[in-house]
Amino acid sequence: MFTINSIGAVSNERKTPEDDFWGEVVSVINLEKEWDISCLDGIESFSHLEIIYLFHLVSDENIQYTSRHPRNNKEFPKVGIFAQRGKNRPNKIGATIVEFIKKEELSIMVKGFDANDGTPIIDIKPVMKEFLPKRETKQPSWASELMENYWE
Repeated sequence: MFTINSIGAVSNERKTPEDDFWGEVVSVINLEKEWDISCLDGIESFSHLEIIYLFHLVSDENIQYTSRHPRNNKEFPKVGIFAQRGKNRPNKIGATIVEFIKKEELSIMVKGFDANDGTPIIDIKPVMKEFLPKRETKQPSWASELMENYWE
């Protein structure tokens, strides 16, 4: 057992969980007031950030521990929770790469963050090309179909 504390929270227009159309969403991540303002020094030199966050709107009874059809769509094959990026994960942890827009004191503005207003932030990491895959990634066709409108 371990404890992870939130470092801040998301502020944006998306109040309820939705599956698609996250690409144009602009969010502000407001860090907790106890953070020293220097914790964001240099962040503006990166074009993208990886945000680790908590799916706080998922209730414990909706957690998936076994395989299921992604988005409960029977046209997609049943796959395990660790073979999909659904929000009903055992530890409710999400990760998304976002576009950095600007920094202002203890806040950063980002674009394309698929988190709802009030979402607790666990960590912020700069995206460095050396941490991205070296080879072309592969995925099944159902994943491409599922993601077709996600970033529209």
